[in-house]
Amino acid sequence: MGSPVIKDTAEEWRIVASGTPFTGNKTSVRTDEVEMPDGTVVKRDYQVHPGSVAVLALDDQDRVLVLRQYRHPVRQKLWEIPAGLLDVPGENPLRAAQRELYEEAHVKAEDWRVLTDVYTTPGGCDEAVRIFLARGISEAEGERFDVAEEEADMELARVPVAELVRGVLAGELHNNCLVVGVLSLVAARQGDGLDALRQADAEWPARPFEA
Repeated sequence: MGSPVIKDTAEEWRIVASGTPFTGNKTSVRTDEVEMPDGTVVKRDYQVHPGSVAVLALDDQDRVLVLRQYRHPVRQKLWEIPAGLLDVPGENPLRAAQRELYEEAHVKAEDWRVLTDVYTTPGGCDEAVRIFLARGISEAEGERFDVAEEEADMELARVPVAELVRGVLAGELHNNCLVVGVLSLVAARQGDGLDALRQADAEWPARPFEA
């Protein structure tokens, strides 16, 4: 028996019925009745999400730009990398990432690559996140973006990659995009190198976008 091909593939089981018991400002909850391969029908509840982008911004001293923000569902202040929603269907993820980096950190970058693409919680949410690597970073021009609500209390810092890796493995840092982004950065360096990462406009089947 040969080894299986380790690659995610598209597949969709038949939906017998579907409803949306809750609709919020940005997300909703959907209930699908799904026919299993053996013919049985089961209900599956999940959050419908527009998708997100995140940015691992790396400076020339090998530090990552991180921010600390209150997250009410987990009742913690988490250290994170800049991130935000894809607010418009079909929105170009690179432009969304550049916007988030500017709005949350007042920073721009010269070199952009796709670091990795992930589904955050595929058993209960269809959120897809594209994490970018941004290098050649510098202060953005113009006035800072006006922040509000949780973002008004954000702290910014630049932390060495090695210190973030230590914090992740010690169970001190928990934000999904930070954890995946930092460990992917280390893996890319140990592999073919950062310049071998996908181009910033690489295809993203989970959230197709316009050029």
